[in-house]
Amino acid sequence: MKKILTLVSLCLIFCNAYSINAKAKSYTVASPDGKTIVAIIMDNALSYSVTHNGLEVLAPSTVSMTINGIVLPGRTTVKSAKKTTVSNILNTPVYKASAIREEYNQIDLKFHNGFGVIFRAYNEGAAYRFYSAVVKEGDKVTAEGAEYNFGKDRMTYIPYSRRQDNPFQTSFESRYDVAPLSEVRSNGVAFSPVLVCLDNGMKVAISESDLEAYPGMFLTKNEGSAYSIKGIFANIPSQITVHPTRCQEKVASYSDVMAVISATASSKEPRLFPWRLLAITEKDTDLPVNNLVYLLGSPSRVADPSWIKPGKVAWDWWNNWGITGVDFPAGINTQTYKYFIDFASANGIEYVVLDEGWSSPKGGDIMSVIPEIDLEELISYGKSREVDLILWCVAFTLDKKLEEACKHYSEMGIKGFKVDFMDRDDQQVVMMNYRIAEMAAKYKMLIDYHGMYKPAGMNRTFPNVINFEGVWGLEQMKWSTEDMMTYDVTFPYIRMFSGPVDYTQGAMRNSIKSDFTANNNNPMSQGTRAHQVATYVVFDSPLVMLCDNPTIYMKEQETTDYIVSIPTVWDETRVIAGEVGKYIVTARRSGDKWYIGALTGWEGREVTLNLDFLTAGKEHKALLFRDGVNANRSATDYKVERINVKSDEPLTVKMANGGGFALIIE
Repeated sequence: MKKILTLVSLCLIFCNAYSINAKAKSYTVASPDGKTIVAIIMDNALSYSVTHNGLEVLAPSTVSMTINGIVLPGRTTVKSAKKTTVSNILNTPVYKASAIREEYNQIDLKFHNGFGVIFRAYNEGAAYRFYSAVVKEGDKVTAEGAEYNFGKDRMTYIPYSRRQDNPFQTSFESRYDVAPLSEVRSNGVAFSPVLVCLDNGMKVAISESDLEAYPGMFLTKNEGSAYSIKGIFANIPSQITVHPTRCQEKVASYSDVMAVISATASSKEPRLFPWRLLAITEKDTDLPVNNLVYLLGSPSRVADPSWIKPGKVAWDWWNNWGITGVDFPAGINTQTYKYFIDFASANGIEYVVLDEGWSSPKGGDIMSVIPEIDLEELISYGKSREVDLILWCVAFTLDKKLEEACKHYSEMGIKGFKVDFMDRDDQQVVMMNYRIAEMAAKYKMLIDYHGMYKPAGMNRTFPNVINFEGVWGLEQMKWSTEDMMTYDVTFPYIRMFSGPVDYTQGAMRNSIKSDFTANNNNPMSQGTRAHQVATYVVFDSPLVMLCDNPTIYMKEQETTDYIVSIPTVWDETRVIAGEVGKYIVTARRSGDKWYIGALTGWEGREVTLNLDFLTAGKEHKALLFRDGVNANRSATDYKVERINVKSDEPLTVKMANGGGFALIIE
């Protein structure tokens, strides 16, 4: 009798297993060029894997969301699977190219429970996003599962949060740890993008786009899996403390909710959640020009972007208002800013930023101006010299009086805000950033987001937000002696593929490695003068700073003239040579001129460039700014020379340790 019961039990188990397997469905979607294939499995859970040219990019990885306590998509089935193909050209008003191609294949899986997921395969990589037709305002997201499993112990470039007490409270400014996946810190929390090295020189960058009304994704070790990392998210703060003078907010405790479904521009049915993306490249030089993050951002909500004016900025804070040779006390006062305006006007610089101090920090009232500043007089003085002003502020003080401040200062003639110290990307801060961007656009004001996470597609949605920090920029040299040169030839391949950076370059005090010291009052840069000049070509910064003081720029007029002649937005961008962490050579076109910038780390090198993108059969005049023969001893040593170049004649240039060069080709 027991044998009969055992046989029946085994049959039931077999039948049940067969029934579950029978429900499993598999789907694929391939990129337009056929190289990247996304394979999706819907069984008791949803998972996907990715290959490129037949090589594994991502091993099967499970993804999910938990809304109102229900794990989705859960044990449901696919109601429909719809494939579509898209191919068109996007005009990009403030970007590294004036137009880019949008081309992908998509599969939309709708489940019977009203949940759904879209997978896309681009030539640039792959992405997925969840959506729901049944969630409503007030529903709560308490978890999201986003695994990134790899079949081997891949080398990884990972920027950990530097805050040990609360890694989600971060300025998103960190250098990269380079280590295999097996050595990812078990308690470490990193922000994206994260770069993983694959076979045959391929790379995959993990990031996100279209982040609206949702917290940003951090990454941490996926315990229990050998070579895996996973997404981790900040919950909504339950208690906030406020700095007594700057009015910066700091999270004291968190709730148990990641996000509350809110009414936003993206909340129309179906409710869309952020894209999780993998940018896939066959060679390093493809990474800085990968457009996947921008392509996945929501379309522009600025109907007519013609008023958006990128440009260069004469900046005060980095050089500590350090002008000399004047008959007034330098500092945060009207006379000092008139001096900055005069310098900007004489050099065709479009903007001057009034950084921290123009408004009294006490009480956090952005509508107040200190007595030492006559703001109306400065605006009028600037306009008479074709120089506009931008005001620095703490994000939370601006948000308190958002429309009042935008209306008041735009009517006065202020052209934008440099918004600082968000230092988080939980849902509340992300929504605030979109709110500020939208209100600023209403009053035709620019936004430069400092103290900010990566762009994540916002620069497409609101092109008036033309700079984002989220980078370990030159300000670090005021207090840090850590290696900036290696970082300069690493982040363009990783952070910069997500969008523009507010790096704030332009130091005229330049130092070789052994001579460098951190100095807050008279800061310097690591590396050579030519390296600093080349960053104006290599780094994407539509609103770019000249960080040093006007007095020293006027004494170094040859360098200043070269810097201000370089545009900040481009018709075309190519990276023509380079390797992550070692060097980079970028070529950009504006109109009929080409601009080339090259950077190397602390290892000097000689590069030979193929200029076949120039008009064939024609000799072109060029102006070369390169390291001087003694730059390895004195980093300020440089040489400017006129040369002729041809498309069929390779150009060889030598870079010093921590060096670089720039080339303007007519």
